[in-house]
Amino acid sequence: MTTGQVDRAPAGAPAPVTARRRITVRGVVQGVGFRPFVHGLATELGLAGHVTNTGEGVLAEVEGPPAALAAFGARITGEAPPLAVVDAVEGEDLTATGDTGFRILPSHGQGPSRTLVAPDAATCDACLAELADPADRRHRHPFITCTHCGPRFTIVTALPYDRARTTMDRFPMCPRCAQEYADPADRRFHAQPIACHDCGPRLRLLLADPGDPTAAPRPAPDPDPVAATRQLLAAGAIVAVKGLGGYHLVCDATDDTAVALLRRRKARGDKPFALMARQLDDLAHLVRIRPAERALLTGPQRPIVLLRRSPHPAPAPDAPVPSLAVAPGSPDLGVMLPYTPLHHLLLGLPDDPPPPAPPGRGDRHGPRLLVMTSGNLAGEPIVTDDEDAVRRLAGLADAWLTHDRQIRVPCDDSVVRVTDDGEPLFVRRSRGYAPFPIPLPVPVRPALAAGGDLKNVLCLAEGRRAWLSAHIGDMDDLATQLAFERAEAHLETVTGVRPQLLAADRHPGYRSGQWAQRHTDGRPLVRVQHHHAHIAAAMAEHGLDGSRPVIGVAFDGTGYGDDQAVWGGEILLADYDGYRRFGRLAYVPLPGGDTAVRRPYRMALAHLRAAGIDWAADLPPVAACPPDERRLLARQLERDLNCVPTSSMGRLFDAVSSLAGICHHAGYEAQAALALEAAALTAGEDPAPGYAFALRTGPDAPADRAAADTVADPAPLLTAVVADLRAGTAPALIAARFHTAVAGLVRRCCAQARDRAGLTTVVLTGGVFANTLLAEAAARLLRQDGFTVLRHRRVPPNDGGLALGQIVVAARTAPVHGGVGVP
Repeated sequence: MTTGQVDRAPAGAPAPVTARRRITVRGVVQGVGFRPFVHGLATELGLAGHVTNTGEGVLAEVEGPPAALAAFGARITGEAPPLAVVDAVEGEDLTATGDTGFRILPSHGQGPSRTLVAPDAATCDACLAELADPADRRHRHPFITCTHCGPRFTIVTALPYDRARTTMDRFPMCPRCAQEYADPADRRFHAQPIACHDCGPRLRLLLADPGDPTAAPRPAPDPDPVAATRQLLAAGAIVAVKGLGGYHLVCDATDDTAVALLRRRKARGDKPFALMARQLDDLAHLVRIRPAERALLTGPQRPIVLLRRSPHPAPAPDAPVPSLAVAPGSPDLGVMLPYTPLHHLLLGLPDDPPPPAPPGRGDRHGPRLLVMTSGNLAGEPIVTDDEDAVRRLAGLADAWLTHDRQIRVPCDDSVVRVTDDGEPLFVRRSRGYAPFPIPLPVPVRPALAAGGDLKNVLCLAEGRRAWLSAHIGDMDDLATQLAFERAEAHLETVTGVRPQLLAADRHPGYRSGQWAQRHTDGRPLVRVQHHHAHIAAAMAEHGLDGSRPVIGVAFDGTGYGDDQAVWGGEILLADYDGYRRFGRLAYVPLPGGDTAVRRPYRMALAHLRAAGIDWAADLPPVAACPPDERRLLARQLERDLNCVPTSSMGRLFDAVSSLAGICHHAGYEAQAALALEAAALTAGEDPAPGYAFALRTGPDAPADRAAADTVADPAPLLTAVVADLRAGTAPALIAARFHTAVAGLVRRCCAQARDRAGLTTVVLTGGVFANTLLAEAAARLLRQDGFTVLRHRRVPPNDGGLALGQIVVAARTAPVHGGVGVP
């Protein structure tokens, strides 16, 4: 039977006066007002029967005239509620019972769960109107919601989706809410998170002891927690605010002192903060907002959208201007609009007076731009538990604006940018999108993929669906590993998938892989090569069935190679079943591992030495490296001590960033590369021919599984960069020429692969391709040459999309049993 259709009686059969049908609707149909919609549709058409939630989806039995049944079947998909996604509708004829009236029955959960949980959704316009209406009984209620908006995934504890299976179960409905909940004509008919001032949840504000940050916080004396919090923010305080998926650390983004203090307390380095604006007009003078970006900012998902800064901002006299410390050195600002009622209240409703001006701080209009950053220390998972928040955020926050609704699963804000063709590119896929499934082009047995160790996201899959978790974080922290375990258990609960197969990265030191090995319980574990997984993820999300290989260009910072080297500048000819390494960046030593990542000047010196270029004193990375360290580094490279070879394109970006004098120390992941991209964007037109890599062709070790047909040597490029430096060329121009050279390298290598293997589809993947300047230039050149170019649209190109690729590769690998990893 086809999706979205209800089968009809055979042609020629006599039409009964009354007929009865059982209809099962699958998809995102729980928690989105689907049962009330079915009730209203059936009542309108004069049909009797009932509707309920089950583990399969929504089950309805309808009885009445055949014409009305046919209309019901046609309208159930076309007129579904805004947050619903109907995957399939199946119908079955029943014997009429003479039923009268139409009822919503209690849910029943027998059998495995196969329905889809809706992601959390931003507050709808109808609820916002009530929030601002003094005559409405939910005026200024910080938890206002209805069937079209509010929390879903973060409060679900089990399926089928009912209030008793959410964290709202502890809040009995008051009589008026119960009446709305039971009224088919009401917008809150069977809205599970329904609440009001009378029945909760409730806010409370806790204040830290300024003399002893470790002391237990005390309740604020002000009876209005929101008004008191607005006054604290206006006075320069940092407040931990409990949101849908965890705590945020919040301060006034226009307050230089507050932003700098938050950066210092959180050990943030120079990593950009995200901004929340009250309205788009408060951003217009700061950034370029294109239609696709506007749609993301105002849609129900409300991610952080990375917007390119305006080259010549000209704010209106009363426009808010964020502190320069919000995103130093970044070409983008990460901005979002309010997505909960509490956010709207904190930023001020249209008629709200500004908070009183603190002594000595002049006239204040109230915060209209807020810094909204995850409530955690750098490297730790977002805090969700209230007691944990007080303990772990002590010393970071001056106050806690909390509430008594439990967060079932952590869910960071999603981060998205829009590419030149108007398509989304996820940097982080989380709130608003998780756990909505990715359709798979090939069927898979029930499986779990553990993802990577950075930007960890796990994945469950069965049949033709893959469910990715929310963003979990970097697995080098015990709290993150515990969050991983909770997220895995919760995802099994809401999907009903019971994995028979596990998949993980091949890196022996990855904690995600070690977790998978410990939890095999007799199930096979398939180890998937890092860059193969990146390529497979892009193939899967574009619906490729794997019957024909692609040219996979996988550029990132670190991936465990087949020869135990650190890969990251790879061109693989790949399908789901396997791959061949066609091209790579030439190996250079990675001196000191993570130390070289944190100090890009070390990577620059390693590349200079490999290229035969002297460490002359006039070169920026030479000057940046302390003399004693430089002597030790030279000895380390000469003796090949703790110098694993790497083909990483990410590390080459770091090296050129330092060589150009742009970034010598990285306080957060990819800082040097981001700074290089930011510089390149300011370069303007360049009439010069630019730089080029040297290509060596022919396998350098035919018997070696890790050999490559083509090796790209950056030595000529580095020589040209040094010449430009000594000629006084601006760093921005050097950065732009480097980006052009890398895009040209992709073009040349893919042309060679097409000539030798006859392949015409190219996948661009890996964290380096989150750099839109590079990705767009490479895609443009490839399309000019007649290639089909696939870029990520549904999952991030970085390690946040890794688990999806692991799933489809593992499903095609013949596993061994007994928990032994398959290479």
